[in-house]
Amino acid sequence: MRLEVNYSPTPRQRAFHESREDEVLYGGAAGGGKTTAIVMDAFLRCARHPGTIAYLFRRTYRELEDTLLPEALRRIPRPLYRYSGQGHEIRLCNGSALRFRHCQKDVDRFLYQGAEIHWLYIDELTHFSQEVYEFLRSRLRARADLGIRPVVRATSNPGGPGHAWVKARFLDPMPPDTVRTERVEAAGVAGERTLRYIPARVQDNPHLAPGYALELAAKPPALRDALLYGRWDAFEGQVFTEWRDDPAAYGTGRFTHVVAPFPIPESWRRFRSFDFGYSRPFSVGWWALDPHGTLVRYREWYGCTGVPNAGLRLTPTAIARGIAEAERAHERGLLVTGYADPSIWDGSRGESIADQMQREGVYFLPAENARLAGLMQVHRRLEFDAEGRSGVQVFSTCRDSIRTLPALSYDAQRCEDVDTQGEDHIYDEWRYLFMAHPLPEAPKPAPRRRYSPLD
Repeated sequence: MRLEVNYSPTPRQRAFHESREDEVLYGGAAGGGKTTAIVMDAFLRCARHPGTIAYLFRRTYRELEDTLLPEALRRIPRPLYRYSGQGHEIRLCNGSALRFRHCQKDVDRFLYQGAEIHWLYIDELTHFSQEVYEFLRSRLRARADLGIRPVVRATSNPGGPGHAWVKARFLDPMPPDTVRTERVEAAGVAGERTLRYIPARVQDNPHLAPGYALELAAKPPALRDALLYGRWDAFEGQVFTEWRDDPAAYGTGRFTHVVAPFPIPESWRRFRSFDFGYSRPFSVGWWALDPHGTLVRYREWYGCTGVPNAGLRLTPTAIARGIAEAERAHERGLLVTGYADPSIWDGSRGESIADQMQREGVYFLPAENARLAGLMQVHRRLEFDAEGRSGVQVFSTCRDSIRTLPALSYDAQRCEDVDTQGEDHIYDEWRYLFMAHPLPEAPKPAPRRRYSPLD
C-alpha cells in the first residue's frame, strides 16, 4: 500500500529535520512553519524507529488542542495511526507513539518523573522555565536495543518569561546555523553535547498567503521586529524598550546605556545595592554618582551558577564575606552606602539576613520597595536627553545586567509590573538604589487657556 504524506518541507524545515545535534532550537520569527516542522519531525522519527516514543509539549492542553494536535491529525496519513483523545496520544502501527503533554506550572514537571522520553519536542520554549526544560531533558533515555540517540527539538518566537535563558543557551554563545559543543561530565563519565539554533522567517515559507508578511509589517515596532525579523533583542511585552547597547558608542556614552570601563574618581559617592537569593540568584551592584546625577554601575556580583536563574545557594554570611572581600580589594577604604530589600530585616523565623551580614561588617539601609514607583524610576533613568545622555550607565564588564535587564517582560496578570517569573533579581536591586536617589518627574507643560468668545 502506498501512502502520500501531505508535507513538502521548506529549506529551513529541511535543515531542522536533517540536524544531528543533541539540542536544536528552530524559529525566531512568525510564519517559519514551526508547528508543522515539530509535528512532522516527531512523526518521521517515530516512523523511522519502531517502538519509540515522542513527547510533544505545550504550556497548556488548550494550546495543544489549538496547535500541535490538529496539525498532527491533519498531516499524518490516517491508516498509519490510532488516536486516543482521552490520552492525547497518536499510536502508530509500528508500535511508536506521539504523546501530547502539557506543563502549565513548574511543579507539573514531576508528572513525568518516571517517563522514558526518546524524542523530546517543546513548542514555544520561551513559555517554559529552565527548570522545566532541564528536568524534561533529564528524562531522555533509551534502551540499547532500540539503537537510537535521544534528542531535543524545540521551537520559539522571541518573548515570554523564558526569553532570557533561551537566548543565553541557544543564541548568545554562537552565530545562527553553527554548532556549539559543550563538555559534560557525570558520575566520572565525560562526553560532549552539541547545540544549534536554526532561524526561520516568514520569507522562508512559500506556503503562506502573500498578505501574511504585510500583516506582520503593520504591527507595532517591537512586535514587528520580533515576529517578522525574529529579533531577540526586541519583542512584544518587553519592559525596557529604551535599552540600548551600542558597542560603537562605548567610548562616547551617547545613545547607549553600556559604556567602556573608566576610572571612577574618588570624589564620586559610591553605593551598593543588594537583592538576596538562595536557590534563585542573589545580586550585588556597585555604583557611583557622577556630578551630573548619573548613576554608573561599575561592578557587579551575580550569584548564579551559570545556568540562568539558578542560585549559588550561599548563606547570607558567605555573601557578606564576599562583599567585604571585594570592597577591601577595590574600594580602598572609601565609604560605600548600601541599600537592600526591607525583607532582609525580617526576624520572624530567626536571625534576620541583615543581622547575619552585619556580623561580617556589611551594612545596608532599607530601600523603598514600591514596585510600580521603582519601575518608573528605572524608566526615567533609562531615558535619553537631546544629547544622548541617560541617567544610568553600565560598564560593559557587567555582563549579567546587560543580559537580563532587556530580556524582562510584563506580567500577564499585573500588566503594569515586571513578570517575577523572569530573571528579575538584578532589576530589583537597580530599583532599590534608584528609589533612594529618585529623579523628579519631567515637568508637565502648562495647560493652555482655552479661548472663549464670551470673555
